Amino acid sequence: MKSDIEIASSAKMKHIDEIASQLGIPSGDLEHYGKYKAKIPLSYIDEEKSGKNNLILVSAMSPTPAGEGKTTTSIGLAQALNKIGKKCTVVLREPSLGPVFGIKGGAAGGGYSQVLPMEDINLHFTGDFAAVEKANNLLAAMIDNCIHHNNGNGFCLDPRTIVWKRSMDMNDRSLRHIVVGLGGSMGGVPREAGFNITAASEIMAILCLAKDLDDLKERMGNIFVGFTFDKKPVFARDLKANGAMAALLKDAVKPNLVQTIENTPAIIHGGPFANIAQGTNSLIATRMGLSLSEYVVTEAGFGFDLGAEKFFDIKCGYSGLSPKAVVLVATIRALKYHGGAGIKELKEPNLKALERGLANLEKHVENIKRFNIDAVVAINKFFTDTDEEVKLVQEKCREKGIEAIVADVWGKGGDGATDLAHGVVQITESCKTKYTPMYEWEWDIVKKVETIAKKIYGANAVDFTAKAKKDMKKIEALGLDKLPVCIAKTQNSLSDNPKLLGRPKDFVVTVREIEIASGAGFVIPITGNIMRMPGLSSSPAAESIDIDNKGNITGLS
Repeated sequence: MKSDIEIASSAKMKHIDEIASQLGIPSGDLEHYGKYKAKIPLSYIDEEKSGKNNLILVSAMSPTPAGEGKTTTSIGLAQALNKIGKKCTVVLREPSLGPVFGIKGGAAGGGYSQVLPMEDINLHFTGDFAAVEKANNLLAAMIDNCIHHNNGNGFCLDPRTIVWKRSMDMNDRSLRHIVVGLGGSMGGVPREAGFNITAASEIMAILCLAKDLDDLKERMGNIFVGFTFDKKPVFARDLKANGAMAALLKDAVKPNLVQTIENTPAIIHGGPFANIAQGTNSLIATRMGLSLSEYVVTEAGFGFDLGAEKFFDIKCGYSGLSPKAVVLVATIRALKYHGGAGIKELKEPNLKALERGLANLEKHVENIKRFNIDAVVAINKFFTDTDEEVKLVQEKCREKGIEAIVADVWGKGGDGATDLAHGVVQITESCKTKYTPMYEWEWDIVKKVETIAKKIYGANAVDFTAKAKKDMKKIEALGLDKLPVCIAKTQNSLSDNPKLLGRPKDFVVTVREIEIASGAGFVIPITGNIMRMPGLSSSPAAESIDIDNKGNITGLS
């Protein structure tokens, strides 16, 4: 059996001009990055078309170490929709180097449902992440410069109140908490600081929610920095930083055009994590896809309780978009894992563990219905799945009023998802409703968090620590309490405890602190032990990645 990178290397890519022509974009309007990558000008966004065409959201059950194949399913479904005569573009996030070199590996799909060129997309791509990093760290440098020069900007920043962190696109736990400004008077003012991984930075969140370059610049000006010594709030605009930050993002704001292994157009842009950010590609990319295609397949990171909830309550709330169908990805392996089977036992038939694990899938199905959108379950097929196991999942889903369709997107590409594509089209064409938000932004923070925790996660209650309560008072004093909430939570469980698998009950969610992302337009309640700068595992994926003298990369998946 070929590996993902071997399949990608043997694929016949078309010149990016041919892919653009499928969308009605002439070569002269593209900004080329070699033969197979290009940026699309924002002028191709058509608000009227993007509001009429069909948006399909792909989400999943709670993730497991075995992987559920949400991106692979998204790509395979888009290829299948084109095969059955629908003009479709898949719109995805850019991979972060943190997971690429960490546990997860690449994020460009797999098998015969990949986006290409796979190596470029998984590594530096077109430099968008680097630009986000630079904009983030420019603000950090200007903050420390303001402190160093004391009253140079007409006010004195209190170093003890600075909340802005630097960013780097790498898992590096040693940078979570650091001290800067050492080395005497020429080295600045010593203070505590830290790093977030780039995908969890507020600049990435802003890039993915901005409507255009002007909106991007305004949002970055709204970034909360800290307080002066006389307790007055300071924002990035007060430091006159947002203009230069926006200049660094002048190219990164434009979405990237590539192709799938079957030459379906793919737009890839932005990459916030779903467990510690909003977890969806840029609003610009989604609108671009909807302006150029009849159908757009997009995904929200991790399980429905994370990325999809934020997709609806934050991205749709700001944009007015509303998906016409949801595809919920599940695997037999993941269901058995949530039913108590060990990671080494997942290839073996186990109907009892499978039936127990179905509780996790059922909860996510219930959550979809809370948003008033119809859905279909995609059973992402693996060769170890038995007919009896598949039949059990389909029967249980049918009892819950939802169809479960097998999709062999890894092994067969678009041909393996035509049944799923027909099911999605049927739901889409019959859709007459708009999504229902989970909460009103005008509610207080406690009510918003409790609503999500109780209705989506299934918690009994929410415990706010003393630090979180103090943070809420500060947020209210700044007039930011009416923003939506972007809850940071483990992806491995419906609860905030990664060890509670399946459908946990009688648990309490603990909010330990609440961060401000006023530029992005939300606040971030942080639960459990979730970190915004991950660390590498004992055996990171980087150990298996290599390159030969001819430039051929191995070990990337």
